[in-house]
Amino acid sequence: MKVPVLVPKIFNFPFTYDSGSLKDLIPGDIVIVPFGRNEEIGVVWDKIQPSKKKFKIKKIIKKIENFKINKDLIKFVNWLSAYNLASKGMVLRMCLGEKKNAIIIEKKAKEELIKKSKFTLNKDQKKSLGDLKKFGNKFNVSLLQGVTGSGKTLVYFERVKEILNLGKQVLILLPEIFLTNQFKDRYIEFFGYEPSIWHSKIGIKSKRKIWQSIIDGNLNLVIGARSSLLLPFKNLGLIVLDEEHDPSYKQDEGIIYHARDMAIARASIEKIPIHLVSAVPSLETYNNVKTKKYNYTKLTNRYSDFPLPEAKVINLEKAALKSDQFIADETLELIDNYLKKKEQVLFFLNRRGYSPFLICKKCGFKHLCPNCSIYLTFHKLTNQLICHHCGKKIKKEKICSSDEENCDFRMYGPGVEKIYDELKKIFPKKNIKIFSSDFLFKKNETESFLKKIEKNEIDIIIGTQLISKGFNFPKLNCIVVVDADFSGMGYDLRTTEKNIQLYNQLSGRAGRFSNKSLIIYQTITPLNETLQDVLENNPEKFLNNELIVRKNKNLPPFSRLISLIISSNSSQDSFKAAQEIKRKLTIIRQIEVLGPVDSPIFKIKKKYRTRLLLRSKNANLIQKDVGQVLQNLTISKKIKLTVDVDPINFA
Repeated sequence: MKVPVLVPKIFNFPFTYDSGSLKDLIPGDIVIVPFGRNEEIGVVWDKIQPSKKKFKIKKIIKKIENFKINKDLIKFVNWLSAYNLASKGMVLRMCLGEKKNAIIIEKKAKEELIKKSKFTLNKDQKKSLGDLKKFGNKFNVSLLQGVTGSGKTLVYFERVKEILNLGKQVLILLPEIFLTNQFKDRYIEFFGYEPSIWHSKIGIKSKRKIWQSIIDGNLNLVIGARSSLLLPFKNLGLIVLDEEHDPSYKQDEGIIYHARDMAIARASIEKIPIHLVSAVPSLETYNNVKTKKYNYTKLTNRYSDFPLPEAKVINLEKAALKSDQFIADETLELIDNYLKKKEQVLFFLNRRGYSPFLICKKCGFKHLCPNCSIYLTFHKLTNQLICHHCGKKIKKEKICSSDEENCDFRMYGPGVEKIYDELKKIFPKKNIKIFSSDFLFKKNETESFLKKIEKNEIDIIIGTQLISKGFNFPKLNCIVVVDADFSGMGYDLRTTEKNIQLYNQLSGRAGRFSNKSLIIYQTITPLNETLQDVLENNPEKFLNNELIVRKNKNLPPFSRLISLIISSNSSQDSFKAAQEIKRKLTIIRQIEVLGPVDSPIFKIKKKYRTRLLLRSKNANLIQKDVGQVLQNLTISKKIKLTVDVDPINFA
């Protein structure tokens, strides 16, 4: 009997094998097959790939017993592949892992019974929980919106408990792996047992156990990052996607996809509900609520009615800062009141390192990455300049072109390390720590750091964007935005939306258990329109206005975009290839092809980058037509083509 088997390789179709003595193979069975000179794991797929060529059919070697993925996951792999113009084999690889042994024979006991919760929902929370229940247990998309600190997590925990009690499995998605540590503690506090965590940093042994237990139906709940979306759940009953607006849900390497949109697709295929959770939802989600495609419920007040932080704007143009000073005297006076009360202060600056620029005052030289068209960031901790795109590291010393001596570098613009130095001089006795990816290397270090913040053992935290997300720090009552810059990048159509979401999330870290909290915005543009929107704290007003702007400019969610990035060792080759691809694509009537243009970051990792942007009406799914054109292209091996469906990054 001929059997289609998909292998976790770059191919977009299953290979045909002979079942031999294995007569009862069905889609979803996991098998070992000969592949080239080696053996490869594969999955019996749903349809045989038609071929006009005659070829010798090899026999399947064996079937792996006690393992199987269900037909809904096969449908989901097919859908994710087709929508994102990615190969089915590589999507399957995300499901199975990279090694034949992501499959072991090991049983895990059923999770403990859920203990009675000690938490009590307030009136608003009970209403929102009732709304989510009312929407039902069949496929539907619901947005649970709520101001920061309103207790959205407790609401969906109650909903999760209900689904678990029905004997179903639940997946809770978080945008960052750093969030899983503290979130795990909150889960244990509510449910009384430890959940299974899935993300790229957990060990292969843990992944094997989780994979096995899910496929057996013995594991009922997983908390995970993007990749957990492709786990082989046997009886999935609910997906919860927390911080649904977060750009981190977009995977921009390897297979490029948006986990939020793919989660909705999986829920549809599995015929189950999905709850999207956010304080300020993405514009796409908000538009779907307005057009009644999604259900909606909202928490309007903070849990226990603690107020949101007061806002204070400090104009840096009038602050008379010294040349090496980045924190205004007025800011220092305000934060001192909180430090005296043994309350924590957070300094927010979305720049890693010590200084974004080193410029020689004699010759004007600035260190440019040899691999990428961006300037290097100076990290004082390692005394190196580092590229935040390719990781290139070089020493800062350079012979000056003006006098053959070493360049005399001055630092321009602060990074988190510079703010640390400035604060350490002002508050030498305070415990000050930096919270950024450069300082959090290991899981144990991250957990220890968070525990110290929770226990109020750290007085001042200096953090990048990482700290704005979902953390719950009881004694944090004052936040300082060191440089409230709302200019963004001109090539990012979502700059304003991202800023509103970022600063809303950031302010929500303060005053979660206090009647008096403060967020200070240091800025050179105190009258900036986006800052005024942030201060007004009326996200719906902003979202409605932004929808009007997007509609007038024919931008998402009123149109669909597909980005093509053409890269090569030669800038001329990449541009010529982009022109040729554009010429081929123009046969598709329902799309508009914009470009080619040089990417804003023209060179990354020694590759020159040219962009095309395809635009179509919102109602059209053009992937099939685009995929056929791209499949028939004859592209030089010197050219790399990257396809990004529904792009959120235009760099």
